[in-house]
Amino acid sequence: MKTLYTILLLIATSLTGRTQISTDSIVIPMEGNSWSTSANTHTVFFRLRHTGTIRVTTGPSYISTYNIKDTGYVGLTLSGREVETITLTGAATRDATFVPNNEGDFFYWGRRGPSVHLNYPLPEGTNAEWFYNEVFVPSGYDIQGSYFMAGGFSQGYFGMQVNSPTERHILFSVWSPFSTDDPKKIPDSQKIELVAKGPSVHAGEFGNEGSGGQSYLNYPWRAGNTYRFLIHARPREHNKTEFTAWFFAPEEGKWRLIASFLRPQTHAWLTGLHSFLENFEPANGDKIRYVLFDHQWVRTDQGQWIQLTKARFTGDNTARKGYRMDYAGGVKGNAFFLQNCGFFSNYTPLDTWWERHPSPNEAPPDKVQELVLPER
Repeated sequence: MKTLYTILLLIATSLTGRTQISTDSIVIPMEGNSWSTSANTHTVFFRLRHTGTIRVTTGPSYISTYNIKDTGYVGLTLSGREVETITLTGAATRDATFVPNNEGDFFYWGRRGPSVHLNYPLPEGTNAEWFYNEVFVPSGYDIQGSYFMAGGFSQGYFGMQVNSPTERHILFSVWSPFSTDDPKKIPDSQKIELVAKGPSVHAGEFGNEGSGGQSYLNYPWRAGNTYRFLIHARPREHNKTEFTAWFFAPEEGKWRLIASFLRPQTHAWLTGLHSFLENFEPANGDKIRYVLFDHQWVRTDQGQWIQLTKARFTGDNTARKGYRMDYAGGVKGNAFFLQNCGFFSNYTPLDTWWERHPSPNEAPPDKVQELVLPER
């Protein structure tokens, strides 16, 4: 039986016949680069750096020839039986971007899409006791599988997730100093100790990305609202440091304790401050995410508030290898932003530095020192 293919190719014009074109070609695996758009169609995405004519084939079957008028991401939708690969031929395919193989489970990571970060430098000699940040997700960008991480530091991270259509988490985790993906292998002397947790907060262990202590609150946060995140560090005796996370929702109008963890083999203030945006569900790697981070402050151990207005934009290995280039970051208004996934074409070069202008009425968070837990 003859296979029928229906093609929808964005930013291209269809040409008739087998036009003579360059012999340059690429083979794109469907598994790592396509998403099902209906019961019988798949859309495969790739990014072209050149314009020109390309020929599309699958196996021995010729599909069509197109004139690519602009550079950037292209979405090609096939309707018919599933195929393992498609072949693109033509000079426009040179240096194309796509996930080439499954080496190191890159189909998994490539389908998740690139994770992107904002790294906030501290003034030299700063002992940061508190780190404050605000998060705003515009309506429509709270896609399932998203982690909008606001309060990252060298030993852990704190932010909000979309876990399912009915469940959303405020998540706070601290890594153990023992390097393993299996929490059961952590020696007792290097385990993360739970000091305290807030009402309705779940606490336990995590693994598979390092291991340590994890806590989360089921909270129905909403896109279009601004949420506040606050991290506190307190070096303790016996070479331990207590890290505590607080969350403020406008719906409640008060600070909530998420959890406080004691990390062994650590005597430190807050360092490596950062935020990130990631997708942890590969099936949703074709959907755009967007988030704003604003009003970054630290408070020193001497009680001085310092505003953080600079950030360096970075990406994970999926971005750095050039397997996906649908990532962006920078300044929008008076806030920093991050954007990833969805195969948009205007990307931001990695390792770019950005500086935001503080709002005229910006002030540090009020009376946060009252949140410090008593010594135990």
